[in-house]
Amino acid sequence: MWKHTLNPSYRFNAISHYRSLCKKSTSRSSIANRLLFKYRASSTRTISSSNNNNNTINNDVNNDKHKINLKKNSKNNLPSKVNVIVAGGGIIGTSVAYHLAKLGVEDVLLLERDKLTSGTTWHAAGLINTFGSLSGTSTSMRMYTKELYSKILPKETGMETGFKPIGFIELACDAHRLEYYRRIASFNRFCGVNVIELTPQDVQTKFPLLDTTNVLAGFYVEDDGRVNPHDVTMALAKGARDRGVMIREGVSVEDVLVRTKNSTSFLPSVTGVLVKNHMDRGGDDRDLNDQDDDDYNRHCHEIRANVVVNCMGMWARQFGEKSGVNIPNQAAEHYYLVTDQMDEVDPNWPIVEDSSKCVYIRPEAGGLMLGLFERMGAPWNVDSIPQTFSFGEIEPDWDRMGPYLEDAMERVPMTMNVGAKTFFCGPESFTPDGCPIVGEAPNFHNYFVAAGLNSIGILTGGGLGNILARWIRDKKAPNDVDVTGINIDRFHTHQSNPMYRRDRVGEILGETYKVHYPDHQLQSCRNVKKSVLHDRLVQKNAHFKDVSGWESPSWYAPKGIMPVIEKEHFGRQNFFKYWETEHRACRENVALFDMSFMSKFLVQGRDAGKFLNNLSTANVDGETGKITYTQWLNEEGYMEADLTVNKMEDNKFLIVATDTMHNHVLAHMHKRISTDMHVFVTDVTGTYAQINIQGPNSRNFLQNLTSTDLNNEAFPFRMTKEIDIGYARALCARITYVGELGYELFVPVEQALHVYDQIMKISLDQGFVGSDLESIQHAGLRALGSLRMEKGYRDYGHDVDNTDTVLECGLGFTRDFKKRMD
Repeated sequence: MWKHTLNPSYRFNAISHYRSLCKKSTSRSSIANRLLFKYRASSTRTISSSNNNNNTINNDVNNDKHKINLKKNSKNNLPSKVNVIVAGGGIIGTSVAYHLAKLGVEDVLLLERDKLTSGTTWHAAGLINTFGSLSGTSTSMRMYTKELYSKILPKETGMETGFKPIGFIELACDAHRLEYYRRIASFNRFCGVNVIELTPQDVQTKFPLLDTTNVLAGFYVEDDGRVNPHDVTMALAKGARDRGVMIREGVSVEDVLVRTKNSTSFLPSVTGVLVKNHMDRGGDDRDLNDQDDDDYNRHCHEIRANVVVNCMGMWARQFGEKSGVNIPNQAAEHYYLVTDQMDEVDPNWPIVEDSSKCVYIRPEAGGLMLGLFERMGAPWNVDSIPQTFSFGEIEPDWDRMGPYLEDAMERVPMTMNVGAKTFFCGPESFTPDGCPIVGEAPNFHNYFVAAGLNSIGILTGGGLGNILARWIRDKKAPNDVDVTGINIDRFHTHQSNPMYRRDRVGEILGETYKVHYPDHQLQSCRNVKKSVLHDRLVQKNAHFKDVSGWESPSWYAPKGIMPVIEKEHFGRQNFFKYWETEHRACRENVALFDMSFMSKFLVQGRDAGKFLNNLSTANVDGETGKITYTQWLNEEGYMEADLTVNKMEDNKFLIVATDTMHNHVLAHMHKRISTDMHVFVTDVTGTYAQINIQGPNSRNFLQNLTSTDLNNEAFPFRMTKEIDIGYARALCARITYVGELGYELFVPVEQALHVYDQIMKISLDQGFVGSDLESIQHAGLRALGSLRMEKGYRDYGHDVDNTDTVLECGLGFTRDFKKRMD
């Protein structure tokens, strides 16, 4: 086994050597120059005659008849009306356009402000690894993308994508990573990925320059590999053009045109875009930021369209803000180093990823590429991404990245002995939860988004384009792909705040190579939303978790014990016994849950009952004072929401849904309200605290707090009634999510502390004589989860989603085919 020991002074000198080499380089890296040269060469390519069934590329630049010329984009060359406009010509925009055309969607126009790939696509590493995700959606996107790049596109277009099935190895260098990657491997095999566990000796055989001293195992996918991002994009563009898609470069989309008044829809609809044609102003010498030039403004005009798709990458957020569409992605710095020629390197060696050293390694241009995802990233241009940034780089931060680079080089010590072609830094955009932003904007009709790819845009670009294209064509999400974790409507507007984006993006980038333990929680941007009971629950020793931005108790530690997770791991945690106590208390006695984070909406108006009955599987417009469990379905019968509807009065209903589906439930209503309906929807999530009293002794406990008769005959299951508690009034619903007798109290926030204090007073009074022990147990979301799973109660977005029907989920009992719909 080849080894090389590094002493600290040598490591420092090596990094200094790399710094000096890279400072001598030109403003654009060798990779950038190579890609730009390649791009310019490709712009002179021509497509062979349509009579040639091979559809091969013809490099005869003098064949003007079939030359691809994307520069002639005068106003007369741009259509005045199309069906779909895709804004953005990177890997995602071209993929969406390609898949739309492949699905038979006609009159598609792709507009790119500069050149195809000029944003972030051009400098991507091009890794294609199907291994690595515990998301079925992400894994399926990766698998389809690999097939698209390796087989479908070359066959359809005659263009190579640069796909090389050199293999991919994930190193496990400690016991925790070994267990983590074994879990991932098991799931990936279930999804159809052929993952093989390698010994350290096997790993070194496949990549002889690696130092495998502390390697425990490798997880190997033989037919994973790499592509050339530029070539993939051009193949997608050709495939799209061959099917009729118009592609125009040098045309920036400045704004989206909307129709706010519509006789049938409550929400505005897109009607087109406002564009500025930079090519009319002198080609490559144009100023993309020049907004005041009268001559420039003469080249601003409208293109009408039925659908607009925002695929603007790191510009997507600021473009979406112009229309009020929330797209909270943020650019961050991403680094890789490319060494000089290394004769020992075989270009067919596999890609190696070592998360313990924050590095991926692959052969590149006769040397090695070492790509870094540091433990805490750095945001880039939080205020605004410059419109002029094209094929651009960021000045590397050597002081910050030096230690990461040194650590990465230890995995291949020979890299210390060679020079560097470049230490490249370029932007990549990330989202608040590390998942892409996909789907139709919740506050518009026909405004779609695909952005925030978290540095795996090449890897998932084919699958994502396919999903969104089907979404656009069918006007609903595909029913064979779980989109709950990628849907644009999962985000809240505060997540686009500059401070939030700045503080969150570095942590999200750092999550790329972390072990994701079951109880792992993000630490940035916490305490954004708190229940009015928060401080009281702190006093009760609550351990809080982030629940859609809310701080909500996960479990409670006993008095005198700090409510902390002592160490993250996959085994039984230190809080398990506290969780067990809470679970048993609810099963056998009575427990209190603060559920204030639940989404709550008032739906009012003469047509409210009819409207909600049309959305619901159950009859929700029955007896006043009844709460009904129901599902909402799309037009093909697949689930969109799982919730309760409380009929408070004839024309007044309270909807309660899970926190993760807040905006989805709201959008589902808004997109189905027409202007001739007398229906008004109000978000009252923050208006009411929600205190759940659950367990077999909940009736006896609550009866001590109110004069309202709670016996079974007077207050049956599913009844709701306003009751008195101390000086306050609360809406009380006899309903349960844990499978025991229980009540949910909806209390105006200004009275919630008083109600809670009354509960605690009764609890202490009923406790053990001569002690401070209480008769009611505080319980958190850990206990809620185990209790509801014991009873088989579903959680939308986890157990059930948009790929399920009510019959498949065993929820057919909620259907009522005899309910009134008029």
